[in-house]
Amino acid sequence: MATLYIVATPIGNLKDLTLRAIEVLREADLVLAEDTRVIQKILNHLDIRKPVWRADEYAHDSFYKKVAEFLQTGKNVAFVSDAGTPGIADPGSKLVNYISEYAPDTRIVPVPGASAVAALLSVAGINTNEFTFVGYPPHKKGRETFFKNLVEIKVRPIVLYESPHRLQKTLEGIEKAFGKNQNIVVGKELTKLHEEIWRGTPGEAKEYFKGEKGRGEFTITIND
Repeated sequence: MATLYIVATPIGNLKDLTLRAIEVLREADLVLAEDTRVIQKILNHLDIRKPVWRADEYAHDSFYKKVAEFLQTGKNVAFVSDAGTPGIADPGSKLVNYISEYAPDTRIVPVPGASAVAALLSVAGINTNEFTFVGYPPHKKGRETFFKNLVEIKVRPIVLYESPHRLQKTLEGIEKAFGKNQNIVVGKELTKLHEEIWRGTPGEAKEYFKGEKGRGEFTITIND
C-alpha cells in the first residue's frame, strides 16, 4: 500500500528536523514541495537525491491526478510546505482531500514537527487551553472587516501570521479593533538567528518594529 506522508519541516533552524522526518525523506520515492528551492536546501544538507515536484496553491487537478496515479503504482510520496507543518495556512489540505477521494487506498500519515503557532504559544506565558488560529489577514480587500470580526471571537488567545510587508498595517488593524491597551505577543523569525519574543501593546509594537526590526516573518497572539 502506498503512503502519502505529510512532513513537518523546520521553520528556521535545520536542527529542528526530526529523525523520523529525515527517515521519511530518505525513503520516499518522490517529494512534493510548496517551494522546491526550500526543500532542495534541506535535501542537499542531508545528502539526499530525490525527484522533487512543485505543489503550490496554483496546482490544478491535473497535477493532483498525476500524484494520485504515482501513488497507485505503490510508490510513497512525502509532501512538505515552505516551513513548518503542512496544511496550516498553506495549500496542503487540497492535496490531502484529493488523494483521499481519488486514491482512497493510499495511507495518509502525518509526520509532526515544527509549527510557528505552537512555538509562540509555548513561550507566550498565557493560558492556551483554548485558542483561535486565523492564518494571514487578507492582503488587500476585507482587512478592516477581518479585524472587526476578530473582536467577536470568544476563544482567546487569537493567533495570526503576518509578513514584514504588512506588519505595520496589521498592528494598526489590531489597535483600531481591540483598543490601545490590548496586550499582544509577537514572535519574530522563530527559531532563526534573529528570533525575538516581544510583549506589549499594538502601538508599542508599531514603534519597536520599525525599519530593520520589521524585517522577518511574524506570528502574533492577541491575548485576553
